[in-house]
Amino acid sequence: MGSNTSSVATTRLDHIRLNLAAVRQRVGDRLVLAAVKANAYGHGAVAVSRMIEATGAADWLGVAHVSEGLDLRRAGVRLPILKLSVARGDEVGQAIASGITLTVTDEASILEAGHSATALGEVAEIHLKLDTGMGRIGRRPDAAPRLAALAAKTAGVRLSGVFSHLPVADMPSQDRFTADQQRLFGEAANLVEAAVGPVIKHLANSAGVLAHPGSWFDMVRPGIMIYGAYPDPACPHTVALEPGMEWTTTVSFIKRVRPGETVGYGRTWTATEETRVATIPVGYGDGYSRRLSNRGRVLINNRSYPIVGRVCMDQSMINLGPTTNVAVGDPVILLGRSSSDRITTDDLAELMETIPYEVTCLLTPRVVRESIEVPGEGA
Repeated sequence: MGSNTSSVATTRLDHIRLNLAAVRQRVGDRLVLAAVKANAYGHGAVAVSRMIEATGAADWLGVAHVSEGLDLRRAGVRLPILKLSVARGDEVGQAIASGITLTVTDEASILEAGHSATALGEVAEIHLKLDTGMGRIGRRPDAAPRLAALAAKTAGVRLSGVFSHLPVADMPSQDRFTADQQRLFGEAANLVEAAVGPVIKHLANSAGVLAHPGSWFDMVRPGIMIYGAYPDPACPHTVALEPGMEWTTTVSFIKRVRPGETVGYGRTWTATEETRVATIPVGYGDGYSRRLSNRGRVLINNRSYPIVGRVCMDQSMINLGPTTNVAVGDPVILLGRSSSDRITTDDLAELMETIPYEVTCLLTPRVVRESIEVPGEGA
């Protein structure tokens, strides 16, 4: 697929490094696992992971699929990698051969890891996932001693971690539920250690880092916060964050629109006065959501202009007003800062009625990717 050279998403590695440094400052001597799944939430997993390894910004990396971990290994990344969900079939052996730590959730996944590792002449590092309230994967905490005992006697595996996940840590109204999870997890983790000795205990996601020190245990797993967004507006902003991405394009066309004329599919916007409308070569085919139709805005020459009409697959339109100094070729900020204003992932998420995670994950391969570290920043 070809790239749209007029649309560039720039990952600010210096900002991501600053955010990880802020996590370290907050959690003290705990280990830090940086979630780089889903192409580092759309920011570029290889570039982000290489930066993390080169600077020591985190101790572990977290992926969702074995293929994501293999991509990092092929790129030369040697940091410990945890696959955060269960691997099955051929993926198990591939992960073990590449030194990727596996998540196990039950008897079958423990035995499968042991069988694959023994066949390879290796020992698989495994972390046991418990369900303390997320309701996604993992056995309940009362199964922890039995599963730990099974791992201890299964050839080819070494149980080196135990973890769970927080579903509502970003919601202050649910703090009691989160506190109960912390207690359940702590009790179960102690029973695991009684069976197999010391392991890495980890529970905290971004919201846990921000709002729940009791969830920190031995390692924390920040995700969205290292890319510069808070998991929810209600979550305490106890750590200052810098945006991890900027997204820009250029004006491709400008036309005069008369009063009463309409713009775009469905004729959803009608000019109330004579105005000028600009077109930009970005649409939902690039990951600029159709939900931003007649709702979004962009920054051009330090001014904010509204999206008008429906966002198309490849183009979108902007109302410049009756008088303007905007010209074809001028840079357009879709996500990022001008000298007088900014558009954040939180801003776009609110307009899209979604979460900031989705904003950057939506960007498609035809958007050109760059990664930069500005000299003097992020040091």
